[in-house]
Order: sequence, then C-alpha cells, then structure tokens
Amino acid sequence: MGESGQSPSAGSPHGSPPTLSTLTLLLLLCGHAHSQCKILRCNAEYVSSTLSLRGGGASGGGGRGGGVGSGGLCRALRSYALCTRRTARTCRGDLAFHSAVHGIEDLMIQHNCSRQGPTAPPPPRGPALPGVGPGLPAPDPCDYEGRFSRLHGRPPGFLHCASFGDPHVRSFHHHFHTCRVQGAWPLLDNDFLFVQATSSPVALGANATAIRKLTIIFKNMQECIDQKVYQAEVDNLPAAFEDGSINGGDRPGGSSLSIQTANPGNHVEIQAAYIGTTIIIRQTAGQLSFSIKVAEDVATAFSAEQDLQLCVGGCPPSQRLSRSERNRRGAITTDTARRLCKEGLPVEDAYFHSCVFDVLISGDPNFTVAAQAALEDARAFLPDLEKLHLFPSDAGVPLSSATLLAPLLSGLLVLWLCIQ
Repeated sequence: MGESGQSPSAGSPHGSPPTLSTLTLLLLLCGHAHSQCKILRCNAEYVSSTLSLRGGGASGGGGRGGGVGSGGLCRALRSYALCTRRTARTCRGDLAFHSAVHGIEDLMIQHNCSRQGPTAPPPPRGPALPGVGPGLPAPDPCDYEGRFSRLHGRPPGFLHCASFGDPHVRSFHHHFHTCRVQGAWPLLDNDFLFVQATSSPVALGANATAIRKLTIIFKNMQECIDQKVYQAEVDNLPAAFEDGSINGGDRPGGSSLSIQTANPGNHVEIQAAYIGTTIIIRQTAGQLSFSIKVAEDVATAFSAEQDLQLCVGGCPPSQRLSRSERNRRGAITTDTARRLCKEGLPVEDAYFHSCVFDVLISGDPNFTVAAQAALEDARAFLPDLEKLHLFPSDAGVPLSSATLLAPLLSGLLVLWLCIQ
C-alpha cells in the first residue's frame, strides 16, 4: 500500500516568489483568527516585508548555497516562522495558523533558506495598495470554497472517505478494507471534525460487523459556528443536531452549517460550508453508512496524537478480514449473491465484491443498496473519477494531491483587504 508524494517545484521567477496554494488561500482566513491568536499579525508583517520583492527581486546570500532564494525573502520567512512559534500556544485549531506553518516550511525548502540567519524587522503599516480599495466586498469568512476560488480561480482540493456494510472502509488514500472492528472507532479526528462509528456483530458469533451508531462533532469555529453534535442510531436518523437545531447557531456564519433530508429516517445530508465539507448518512438493512467529501486542508489538520483515524489509515491490520474469511460460506449461495449485486453494480470492483460479501453473510438483498449508494457518493465526491473503481488486486492507489504554485502577489492583494 505504498504512497507517493510530489516534490515541490524547484524554482520560480525572480521578483514574484511563489507559494503553495494552501498558504495563499489560508492567509485570507484572517477573519477566523481568535482574539488571542496572533496569526493575523504574523500574516500582515510577512505581507509587508515581501511587497518590495515583487519588482526586480532582491539578491543576496540568504539561502543555503545561494539557489533561487533571495536574502530578503529568506529573512522574511525566518521572521514569519518566529512569529508563528510565538503565537502557537493560542492558535491550536486555527486553520490559517496550521496552513501558514506548513507553507513556511515548504517555501523555505523551495528557496534554499537556512533556518538560522538574520530576520526582517517588523515593517510599519503602509498605505493601501493601488487599485485595492475598501469598496470591494470582503470574502465571506465562513464560505471556504468561495474564498479559495476567489483567490485561485479554481475550486479547492477535496478528499473522499466512506464506510458502509460490514463495514467496508474506503480511505482518503483510496485503500479499501473490510473490517471486523467492534465497539467505537474514530473515522475522523482532526482540529475541526470528530466522527466516531460504533459497530457490533451482524449475528451472534459472526466476525462480520455493521455500524449501528454514528457520532459527529463539529467543533467550535470562531464567528462561524457553535460546537454542534450529531448522533444517529439504527432506526433513529434525526434531521437535527442533538440540541434540536438545524444549523450552526446564532453566530454570523451559523448558516454555513446545515442539515437537510430528502428521505426522513433513511437519508441525512450535512453541509459544512465553512470547512468545505459534505457528509451523507444513510440507513439500509439495519445498518448505517457514512460518506464524506472534505477539503484537504481540513482533513490533514491533526496532530500525531490523533493518528488513529480509519479514513486516514484504513482499518488497522489486526482488524482487517482476510480473503479466506471473506470467502467463507454464507446464508445464501455465492452465485445468488453475485447475481443480486450485479444488477446494480455491473463493474466487478471493490464495491461489487463488498456487496457480494454482505449479501452472502446476511442473506439480505437490501445490502445491495448500501454498496450502490456508496459507489454513487464516490462518483459525486471524488475529484478524480479515474479512481472511482478500485479492484481487489489493487495494493492501494496512491493519493494524488495536486499543488498549485502561484505568484505571491495575488494572495497579498486579497489579504490586504483584511488587514486595512
């Protein structure tokens, strides 16, 4: 199940220092900063100290072995890094802070900047940039996609995870596991979302289990939402949060979190626009299924202590059903199970084989619906449809995360709206 990564671009034109799309996007999230978290000040100081670098490029030996990194940019990045370290204690859970930290590291590598060296003095506040006036509307701080698209002219990157049936788990990294997990296991555990699935055996003495309960916590996020808890159990799929509300509360961005249902008691969709996330929960054949489309920056905002997440790493090896366990005799014949699943799943991929296993073990044809719905969710949520169908012989398809490099100035112009 090897995974591959993409190395950062080696260079950029002088005078227009490039930055990762994640960094430039989340510099815009200054509106999310806590009153105690000083990431807005760090962003503003970095913006001001790099404005002069856009025309002609500074020269100097600020980086290891020269390279493409200018002395002025390296000094600005060291100052930026120092500022983030000083405010780290009060910025836990702030999306802009975490993206800034990762973006600084990437830029220092790209420009061959050493960690030790001179820093840039905090620049004084300057006048508004030409052509950028207060009359332009500020981006909605609780509209993740809108803010990203306004800066980059394209939608942000998304990841998809699902759990259904036995349960079968499709991870963010396109690994597909059939699990025997019993009890409560975290599907997601990051700075913005916590999702826990509780499973129990489908029959007395069976290795196969199914999700009977789902708990989702949308964590408090500044002016956007109050903390909200959603809990579903078999035969109890509410169309409201635990407190009876159907949105994020009374904060200005409360409407950026909402619950909708087109089939009460069987299908609930939760939209969390403030973090670019959509969640679908279904009940089929006495079990629950979970499907999510989530912004990459949100999905990856977690610490080393939050490493047990089925959506991130799949099922632990000790909890995966072996091929022999999946092929054992069931309540109906294999040919019957295959015929039932083939009607709605013509491609013999991981969804088809999951369907065959579930129908075979349970003897319930309704399990075909869960696999079909999971495939349709993947079709709607996956950014790359070439990865829609996974096959049993696959060792796992590496996660592809495209990184867009853009001139820093485009991000600076929009950020300036926030700091004036």
